[in-house]
Amino acid sequence: MKKLLAFLLLLSLLIGLAVSSSQTYEQQSLVTTLEKLLPGEPGKNQLAQLELSYWDRSITVEERGYYYFVEFLIRKSAHFLTFGFLALVIYWLLPKRKGRLLGAVLITLILACADELHQSLTGGRTATIQDVYLDMTGAIVFLLFAGTVQLILSIRRA
Repeated sequence: MKKLLAFLLLLSLLIGLAVSSSQTYEQQSLVTTLEKLLPGEPGKNQLAQLELSYWDRSITVEERGYYYFVEFLIRKSAHFLTFGFLALVIYWLLPKRKGRLLGAVLITLILACADELHQSLTGGRTATIQDVYLDMTGAIVFLLFAGTVQLILSIRRA
C-alpha cells in the first residue's frame, strides 16, 4: 500500500511538472495574485537587502520590482522543493539495494534535464542549467536529510 501511495505521489509530481513546463510565463505569473495578497509590499526593506546572482544577472527588488522579486523567490523555491520531494519519492520506490541513493540522484537529474528541455520547447520560457543545479541541490538536500533521519532512528532502535 505504501508503494502504491508513493507511486501515485510520483505520478502526481510528474504530471504537475509536465503541466507547469508547458505553460508560458504569462500563464504562470503570480504577480497579480501577489499584489492582492501582499498589499503595501510587506518586508520590502528586508528583501531590498538581498542581491541574488542568477543566470549571470543580479536579481534585486530594485532591479525587478517587489512583486516580481517575490515571484522569483517563489519560483526558485518551487524548483528546490519539487525536485527534493521527487528525489525522495524515487528513493522510496527503488528497491532497497546498494546504489539506491545514487539511482535516485541520477533519475532525478534526468528528470530535471527533461523538465528544462520541455521548457525550452514552450513559448516564452527558457531552459537554464542553473535551474538544473537548483533542482539537484533540492534533491541532494532532501535525500541527505532523509538519510540523517533514518540513521538517527536506527541508532535509537539499537
